[in-house]
Amino acid sequence: MHERMSSLDLERYVTQIMLDMGIPAHLKGYHYLREAILISERDMETVTSVTKLLYPSIAKRYHTTDQKVERAIRNAIEVSWKRGNARTFEELFGYSSNSGRHRPTNSEYICRLADKIRLDLAV
Repeated sequence: MHERMSSLDLERYVTQIMLDMGIPAHLKGYHYLREAILISERDMETVTSVTKLLYPSIAKRYHTTDQKVERAIRNAIEVSWKRGNARTFEELFGYSSNSGRHRPTNSEYICRLADKIRLDLAV
């Protein structure tokens, strides 16, 4: 946790970014993705092993399986890629659906947002 930001404020900040990215809050993947970003922001090492570290920890917290977590996150990213703000994607990833590129992978998406948050909050 950041000295200047409570965990609730950090969660609100991540939520705002996710809404800007076009991720609908009603999707299960929305909650899993927010958790993945928060975990990764605290420990970037988890992003290097999403299947062995990140998904299992989220699955345990939400009483589900690793596979369901991965699938729900992939779906949330797909929806955001199609419906989100192309300019926001261009700023974060250097490309968007408008440029004809494929959507970022789950780990690319999580890592980039976690890194953005870490850099934004570095004082």
